[in-house]
Amino acid sequence: MDSGSNGRFNVGGVGSQAKRPLTAQEVAAHSSRESCWIIVHGNVYDVTDFLDGGSKIILKYAGKDATKEYDPIHPPDAIMTNLKPDKHLGPIDRNTIDRTTTTPDDPMSEEERARQGRIDSRPRLSEILNLHDFEAVARQVMPEKAWAYYSSAADDEITHRENHAAFHRIWFRPRILRDVTKVDWSTRILGHRSSMPVYITATALGKLGHPDGELNLTRAAAKHGLIQMIPTLASCSFDEIVDAADAGQVLFFQLYVNKDRSITKRIVEHAESRGIKALFITVDAPQLGRREKDMRQKFDAEDPSEVSKAGQGNVDRSQGAARAISSFIDPGLRWADLDWFRSITKMPLILKGVQCWEASATQDTLEAYDRGLAGVVLSNHGGRQLDFARSGVEVLAEVVAKLKEKRGLSFPNERFQLFVDGGVRRATDVIKAVALGATAVGIGRPFLYAYSSYGPDGIDKALQILHDEFEMNMRLLGARTIAEIVPEMVDASNIHTHVVPVPMDNLYEGNYERLLGARLGEVKSKL
Repeated sequence: MDSGSNGRFNVGGVGSQAKRPLTAQEVAAHSSRESCWIIVHGNVYDVTDFLDGGSKIILKYAGKDATKEYDPIHPPDAIMTNLKPDKHLGPIDRNTIDRTTTTPDDPMSEEERARQGRIDSRPRLSEILNLHDFEAVARQVMPEKAWAYYSSAADDEITHRENHAAFHRIWFRPRILRDVTKVDWSTRILGHRSSMPVYITATALGKLGHPDGELNLTRAAAKHGLIQMIPTLASCSFDEIVDAADAGQVLFFQLYVNKDRSITKRIVEHAESRGIKALFITVDAPQLGRREKDMRQKFDAEDPSEVSKAGQGNVDRSQGAARAISSFIDPGLRWADLDWFRSITKMPLILKGVQCWEASATQDTLEAYDRGLAGVVLSNHGGRQLDFARSGVEVLAEVVAKLKEKRGLSFPNERFQLFVDGGVRRATDVIKAVALGATAVGIGRPFLYAYSSYGPDGIDKALQILHDEFEMNMRLLGARTIAEIVPEMVDASNIHTHVVPVPMDNLYEGNYERLLGARLGEVKSKL
């Protein structure tokens, strides 16, 4: 495997047009660790060198067509850009394909038949009234492994639930007798217009939920005037996503920093060359957390190209998707590295995953401001990293107060912008964050659930629901523009109180899938 290449970016690759077609029988003869050929999208590749780490999934498809397993986890150009040109052996002669080289679908299991039945029984899209509804449907119709990856969180999932519950400790103080005939919830994020104070935050492996993966989000963002943050670990390639965007559509990029800085440099420079407007550097993932729902699902898809090119082929695939795809991430990232990032890009830099304000040994938000960064995302990675980390919206209240005290800043602030993600399910959640000083809020899982359950129409419906909620709730709050949503409109006095009685959110709690411990296998009766 060429470790200097980057399968997430279309940096070129030699095709196989000039090479002779190979017969299925020729391919089938190379089905061992010593010589391993596979078929992907009608072309034959020699992946023998990629077996150094011991990849059982590749050997499973040695000498066969691996397209079905390849597609959900890889960008379409990954194999072209990760394998050296001499490993692109040529097209398959489709006239020679028989059962020796195809991997026929297993007969539909009873579980899959039941899932298809649930898909047929989905409520009509017109019956979906809120973002919770998408989650309820997705839980029933998604493949089990996909649901486990999207929904899982760290350890006991306390922070995952707290992210949502924290918004319940913030109460409104509405204004009355204002002319709210016209309300405008558009805003600007890092200088770019957005139809609402929401951006589509980065989420990995979009094709687990739908064949078009992240492209569903790109198209919906264009239609609804939102900004999409492209993830490092997208199922679609970076260039595929950028190419699908409308002319002038604003895109951000989320970066996991690779241990190999040359790869990181290439990613960043390519992103800037394609017009990405801001770089969000993830700083809360020196190691991915224990996501036990996901870990109970053996991850049997192929390694994403970011894992492959970092030389991390020998991963424990029994530990779920998150562990299998994250081994390239650098745990040695430091504050001093920000100077290096400044030297390789002129894009605004935002730290994603900041969780405190202090100017102490940890520094964090205050340090980010003092270093001249464009902003921070107050986030705990959707509750997927350190369990018992506080919610982003709680940290927001603290950060705004301390930056005012220490640096005289008021928020929202054009020079240093604060963002929040995690737990958002209503426009009222966003409005609360804006009132506390956030420029915008990132939403991830709800949009995945929307297109996983209803495809492109689902994400379109989800965004329309948010637009409708903004219009109604801004009128009821007495705010005609985003600028009129001020701190005095909320009571956040209990935000730091982690044990406080509030009414139960039945929709959220109804969707939450409780963690299960180890279980005995089926035991035959002795009688």
